[in-house]
Amino acid sequence: MTWIELLKAQAEAAYASTNGLLNLVSDDELAWKPKTGENWMTMGQLICHLTDACGAACKAFVTQEWDMPKGVDPSDLPPSEMLPPADAMPSIDSVTEAKQLLAEDRRITLAMIDEAGDADLSNRPANAPWDPRELPLGQRLLQMIGHLELHKAQLFYYLKLQGKPVNTAHLWSG
Repeated sequence: MTWIELLKAQAEAAYASTNGLLNLVSDDELAWKPKTGENWMTMGQLICHLTDACGAACKAFVTQEWDMPKGVDPSDLPPSEMLPPADAMPSIDSVTEAKQLLAEDRRITLAMIDEAGDADLSNRPANAPWDPRELPLGQRLLQMIGHLELHKAQLFYYLKLQGKPVNTAHLWSG
């Protein structure tokens, strides 16, 4: 199995199951968040984050063009600016919009995997603004798919906390 085959299979599975979970959310639930604890995203913020959890970073790793203000070195940013608190994160207006944005994120991710090619995925070192270690580009893209999967699991538990009839199969099927 090549990097391209591995990454595409992982991405397709993650996007399909995420889309399936979005089918269980209604627009009137976007302001919901867990009642206990702190620094929780609302359902709308979580879903908004899901819609760009993978593609934008994959594009940045492949093109080496990070969306940072000119002259800003990410290693100089305080943690509060690299990782804002939940209440500072943007939200989504509707589940329909989220599904469209998720489809676009999927398109970007798959295009970036193809653009990188197996040689670069295996051999090109890639740093992240949040992690200066040089890892192979393929590993970085796999981490971004993992990022999508982590927030997909968060959505799963939000639905569970709301009393929705979700089970383990929802994490793996669309």
